[in-house]
Amino acid sequence: MSKKPKRTKQAKNGKQPAGAGGTPATVALTEAGVDFTLHAYEHDPAAPSYGEEAAEALGVSPDQVFKTLLAEVDGALTVAVVPVSGSLDLKALAAAAGGKRAAMADPAAAERSTGYVRGGISPLGQRKRLPTVIDASAAAHSTVCVSAGRRGLEVELAPDDLRELTGATLAEIARG
Repeated sequence: MSKKPKRTKQAKNGKQPAGAGGTPATVALTEAGVDFTLHAYEHDPAAPSYGEEAAEALGVSPDQVFKTLLAEVDGALTVAVVPVSGSLDLKALAAAAGGKRAAMADPAAAERSTGYVRGGISPLGQRKRLPTVIDASAAAHSTVCVSAGRRGLEVELAPDDLRELTGATLAEIARG
């Protein structure tokens, strides 16, 4: 049985949608005047994959829903944004970030640095702006979905807006 989103909210011309929950990600989007759509759904704590749960709940392809992962590239935290249908290629991330070696970051360090909890880490509105790499496949979509800053809340926006707001580079960093 597919979960249906509870509500969908539009933000146009920099206006915060009524009752949007005001996460740092939605605040950053609103302040930037970017068009976006919020999608809320009932999060199941037993779901094995936050990203796949979001794709199913929103009724969109897992290729269009992107997960936010934190890795350490040569010891420095780096954000990787890849489709939930694939996995992060750490070697490709290291190369894209100009480093030699990458490893997944400690979840507690990721939460401290971003200000978000695991499963709700957004590439937008993080406490500290970190180097960010978005998988190049994002450019194939008119819109992509990423976490809006909490479990059960996704934001849909143009990939160019996501890249611009995060200062990201595009590179092939996903596998499969």
